Amino acid sequence: MTARGVGLDVRELTVDSADGARLHVEVYGDASAPAVVLAHGWTCSIRFWDAQIRELAGEYRVIAYDQRGHGRTPASVTCSTDALADDLEAVLAATLGPGEKALLVGHSMGGMTIMAASGRPAVAERAAAVLLCSTGASRLVAEALVLPMRAGGLRTRLTKAVLGARAPLGPVTPVSKAVLKYATMGRGAAPERVAECARIVHACPRGARVAWSHVLAGLELSTEIGELRMPVAVIAGADDRLTPPVHAREIEAALPQSLGLTLLTGVGHMSPVEAPEVVTGKIRELMSGYVVKAGDMQAGDVRPVGAQAADVQAADMEEEVA
Repeated sequence: MTARGVGLDVRELTVDSADGARLHVEVYGDASAPAVVLAHGWTCSIRFWDAQIRELAGEYRVIAYDQRGHGRTPASVTCSTDALADDLEAVLAATLGPGEKALLVGHSMGGMTIMAASGRPAVAERAAAVLLCSTGASRLVAEALVLPMRAGGLRTRLTKAVLGARAPLGPVTPVSKAVLKYATMGRGAAPERVAECARIVHACPRGARVAWSHVLAGLELSTEIGELRMPVAVIAGADDRLTPPVHAREIEAALPQSLGLTLLTGVGHMSPVEAPEVVTGKIRELMSGYVVKAGDMQAGDVRPVGAQAADVQAADMEEEVA
């Protein structure tokens, strides 16, 4: 079967989570290749990762899944960080071989998923390394810069109301694209990338969008950061209004094995779409440094990073933060 959006052969799976939720999963690439698992964010879907899937599927086994209520995964009564962790655990169990480790990559709510699952042995034992993109662990509403107001209780209340609004997003129009770009992307984001994000976000069912906004408003995963004991790299957009760089800096500082923070100048919240070369390059770097083929894996096998920094073409967008 050829997947819509990427034109590549794909193996589609339905994976049952702990509470019976049925997750839509897509697997690209050779079954014996080293694996990378992609977890998307709030209001997005597998299609958010199309640029990474296209570039990586020829080298690696790329595993992506729709979070519950998003894409082709039906909505569930249960919306919680525990449910997100259950879902990731189920996907890893269904797609990785015995003793196999993978690179786990999460954007926004996908990064929160990885943090929520960090203390679970079934997840920690499967993660050779982690890449967290444009995410946060707590105080998401209080720190958000979507509304141009002074920080404080009023801004927090209004931001929570805006992000949790039940109004339908409606069709993609020039006005809706402009609003989406302001809230989620950098000023210089290419029009085609804005349109791509708009199509994905507007396709998210209203019920799932609202339900998960409430979960994110009360998010508290600060303690779980310290449970990420594998090597972890962090990427953030300097112009991110939804999860500003303060979150990335706090996460990076609390990591037991930090590989550093890459701050992307001129990039907003949608880093894998806005700066695909950088994100894909960082995935390649981590794959070459930490993930081995399933057939070569031995218990406790860990390899040091051997790759250089991310794609040179995007070097002018990056600032490495110690």
